[in-house]
Amino acid sequence: MLTIRELSKTYPNGVRALQSVSLDIPNGMFGLLGPNGAGKSTLMRTIATLQDPDAGSIRLDDLDVLADKPAARRVLGYLPQEFGVYPKVTAEAMLDHFAVLKGVTRRGERRDLVDALLRQVNLHEVRRRRLGTFSGGMRQRFGIAQALIGDPRLVIVDEPTAGLDPEERQRFLNLLAEIGERVVVILSTHIVEDVTELCPRMAILAEGRVRLTGEPRETIRSLEGRVWRRTIDKAALPQYRERMNVLSTRLAAGNTVIHVLADAKPEDGFESVPPDLEDVYFGQLHHAATAKAA
Repeated sequence: MLTIRELSKTYPNGVRALQSVSLDIPNGMFGLLGPNGAGKSTLMRTIATLQDPDAGSIRLDDLDVLADKPAARRVLGYLPQEFGVYPKVTAEAMLDHFAVLKGVTRRGERRDLVDALLRQVNLHEVRRRRLGTFSGGMRQRFGIAQALIGDPRLVIVDEPTAGLDPEERQRFLNLLAEIGERVVVILSTHIVEDVTELCPRMAILAEGRVRLTGEPRETIRSLEGRVWRRTIDKAALPQYRERMNVLSTRLAAGNTVIHVLADAKPEDGFESVPPDLEDVYFGQLHHAATAKAA
């Protein structure tokens, strides 16, 4: 169990990236949803001991993460949003180098570990190819392989599927799901679909605060009978935003389709639709923006 209590961080430029963030994250996949600038990456870097908070605590079972950073790093696997590789080095050689850095010094043990990890992420057949020739999805799977060195108890992945094509994205998500059967895996993303498909528990972060936590299915159920859809002219959208709680808009066949949150049918022309996690997400972002404006 990863336990985060009252974590706060304000940068020198005055940006309040985290404001009293508290979360309980059990073993398994945990989705952390939020838009760009919500504080997700700040939270991930803090958990990964790459920066200090102004206040708060982080515990992984009985380990005080902030007080004993070397011990925390030994049980942590981290795939940051920007994961750079040496393009002229092979996957096998690079992973061997990471294993040395993680303290695996015996050559035979290291060879077996590298071999096993490359098989786990389905890169064994291309182990002698240079990393610069890898696709985006292959680089992400290599990033997970390096994060798994040392049999970590906590794995953090920050925006891992951004820019991947649908096939690579699904392959990568399947790999994360397998890993999440054994350890705590935090999936930080702004892609709602990733959380819907993978995570039994989740939290939504906006403006540096936790806006909602729970099971995706339960949060969706809370909106049943309260989401309404209508196709409108794009020019009329500002008027609807003034009068109603517009959750989301999207283009369909040249028209604008809106989802509105209301306890009863807003007006003629609207139809009730089953809610999804995207409706929950946008509803929380709308609430956060309204609270900030107030």
